[in-house]
Amino acid sequence: MIVRQLVVSPFESNCYLVGDERTRQAFVIDPGDEPDVILEALEVSHLQAKLILATHAHIDHVMAVAAVRAATGAPFMMHPADASLLAAMPLQARHFLGIELPPPPPVDAWLKEGETVAIDDIKLKVLLTPGHSSGSVSFYWAPLPGERGIVFSGDALFQGSIGRTDLGGNFPTLERSIRTQLYTLPDDTVVLSGHGDATTIGREKRTNPFVSEN
Repeated sequence: MIVRQLVVSPFESNCYLVGDERTRQAFVIDPGDEPDVILEALEVSHLQAKLILATHAHIDHVMAVAAVRAATGAPFMMHPADASLLAAMPLQARHFLGIELPPPPPVDAWLKEGETVAIDDIKLKVLLTPGHSSGSVSFYWAPLPGERGIVFSGDALFQGSIGRTDLGGNFPTLERSIRTQLYTLPDDTVVLSGHGDATTIGREKRTNPFVSEN
């Protein structure tokens, strides 16, 4: 499996290209801004976008969805509990960035908790991890023999931190999501977050000052 991390937007959000080594077809996870950068990275990596996924609908994770969708034809999926947040994307852009954005792109299909979205041999399980937003999800790739699993946690869990809950979120809900959906994964699972560097589930259980193992 190919995983490429791109840092985009004034918020330094992580966008991930996750591709099948054999077919070169790929997920685009959280295209938050700078669609030209994302499209160029796809081309340079010889990857074809087949599905666009959003962990949640804050602007720094979805601003480039429309452009990437238009350029590649890849359908867009997110969780329906964030539909109102997506609809408020122009308002978010005015408030946080002082810019005008067109209406958000249509959602081609809604993600469901526990379902698996697949491209060729890559299968990502949808984990419902609300708290940062109502419809926040994480995507878990279960490990093959001899490998470590990967979870794309969006803004639920970071290295040494967690997602903020003052933008319509809820800390007890986020804490419960982390404990029941993320900390139950194997300790060696690699956490690829919506911002910042990679970590592991085991490291965060031991050292995260916001949600500890105990």
